[in-house]
Amino acid sequence: MKTEKKIGVSYPLILMHLGCLGVFFVPFNTASWVLFLTIYALHVFTLTAGFHRYFSHKSFKTSRPFQFLLGFLGTMAAQKDPLWWASHHRLHHEHADSEQDPHSPRQGGFWWAHIGWVMQCQLDDTRYDKIKDLVKFPELMWLNRNPFLPALLFAALLLLTGFAFQIFSPESGITGAQLIVYGFFLSTVAVYHVTFCINSVAHRYGKRRYNVEDDSVNNWLLAILTNGEGWHNNHHRYAVCTRQGFRWWEIDMSYFILRVLQLFRIVWEIREPPRSLLEKSKAA
Repeated sequence: MKTEKKIGVSYPLILMHLGCLGVFFVPFNTASWVLFLTIYALHVFTLTAGFHRYFSHKSFKTSRPFQFLLGFLGTMAAQKDPLWWASHHRLHHEHADSEQDPHSPRQGGFWWAHIGWVMQCQLDDTRYDKIKDLVKFPELMWLNRNPFLPALLFAALLLLTGFAFQIFSPESGITGAQLIVYGFFLSTVAVYHVTFCINSVAHRYGKRRYNVEDDSVNNWLLAILTNGEGWHNNHHRYAVCTRQGFRWWEIDMSYFILRVLQLFRIVWEIREPPRSLLEKSKAA
């Protein structure tokens, strides 16, 4: 018998969505669109390459300073910190689509998997037993104790930048309210939902290449929106590799960016899927 999943209320999450209504009250121009896309791209990369492929799966190695940079910039996306994120994601892989999975559509339904699970108070705690390799870093523990601080500092920076434009370049028409709406609220909420879609859509709608015990599927549209995370069935078949797009046409931008960073020795030991899986992928 399945345990009933009850969706609670998350006031910070509601506030972030309400903030998006600001698009009706602030001007829109090219700067707004560029800012939105830039912050969206930054958040998607630091979450997919950082929180997911590095902190959750250790699929590549990097230096301690760049590790903290990935953690800090990822925490600016307001999806809590890398320790909380990784602990629950590892729990997901350990019990994918079973009763113990924190966000399974099979167990709790589509909306539970998409957004309901993050509203539960009992999931606020970090599962330190799942991330013993990460708790030894005091700077990551600091982020864990202050998960909203980087996002608030980022919002303050946007406001100050807007005020500076109003004082020193009023002809630009750029305001603090405009920057906070497009650069903070709208971009962050957009990243919320493409991230949440991996838990919901990518366990319901798409194609299955590998017969795994969970319901994961590959979804090309999600792969484009999330820098490659939409190749979710591939990922669940071999979760510890950096690359998630197994065929040449399976675009995986986070993997490509990490390969560029490897050229500069910023990251190294990028893990690839076994040749046997790639051969099966070609035959599928």
